[in-house]
Amino acid sequence: MIISASRRTDIPAFYAEWFMRRIRAGYLFVQNPYNAHKHSKVDLSTDAVDAIAFWTKNPQPLLRHLDELSESGYKYYFQFTLTGYPPLIEPSVPPFDEIISTFKVLSSKIGAEKVIWRFDPIIISDITTEEYIIKNFEKIAELLRNHTKRVVISFVDFYKKVIRNLDTLIKTANINFYDINPDTERINRISQFLSQIAHDNSLQIYSCSEEHDLSEFGIQRGKCIDNYLLKQLFGFDKNITKDKNQRERCGCVVSQDVGHYDSCVHGCVYCYANSDKAAAQKNNMRHDPESPFLIGGFKD
Repeated sequence: MIISASRRTDIPAFYAEWFMRRIRAGYLFVQNPYNAHKHSKVDLSTDAVDAIAFWTKNPQPLLRHLDELSESGYKYYFQFTLTGYPPLIEPSVPPFDEIISTFKVLSSKIGAEKVIWRFDPIIISDITTEEYIIKNFEKIAELLRNHTKRVVISFVDFYKKVIRNLDTLIKTANINFYDINPDTERINRISQFLSQIAHDNSLQIYSCSEEHDLSEFGIQRGKCIDNYLLKQLFGFDKNITKDKNQRERCGCVVSQDVGHYDSCVHGCVYCYANSDKAAAQKNNMRHDPESPFLIGGFKD
């Protein structure tokens, strides 16, 4: 079994202590995201867990536990989102220089091949113009050269949750956001620049759940929960199928997510995992690090 920790929230940033308590206990409970009264027990023993995929914008709180994870026999890698967007878009992500430093520390500790840089999602707005995106990507790529082997990109999807969160910022800050997905020429132009920058910095570049075919620019469709990467990193060689619970364009293989929607308090306006900032903050306050549930419990 592959543990996804987590598409639904940032466990390394906000719930690292809870996760390690559950690792030591050998199990946790996950609420059904569509029915809070249903839950399932997840076996966290090393016999049951083939690998852990961590998703995060700030793994700093988990760093001090990585030796314990490794010594206990767990195999893991990180999907590390680093965009460098302004605080209006990512209000509670730590400062850029701090995150770059954390990325490098993590890479030095576990190996560059186990830290995947996510420049994701690409969102075009009045303050993140096409020129800004390209220059920002180039700056980060140069800083992370030799600290990662691959980068993953995608263009933001305007889901209902995303539109609702963006509308709030549009009204309060008078910033416009632009859905460029219908503009294939523009998507291709940006992609070609990013691919060249990645190549110049010795990075493999992949797309994530992207509707556009970017292969002509050397950008292959990627898998975030990637059986081929797992084989390369850990010798993982099980026959495992595509996760049918993910989006049609998602190539990820089956995994068990242990997160909880509406519980990440980074407050990123493009986030599809939060209904709104207030809901995330409310659930974060309900978190008990001693509970087998990330949020709530058996009575919820």
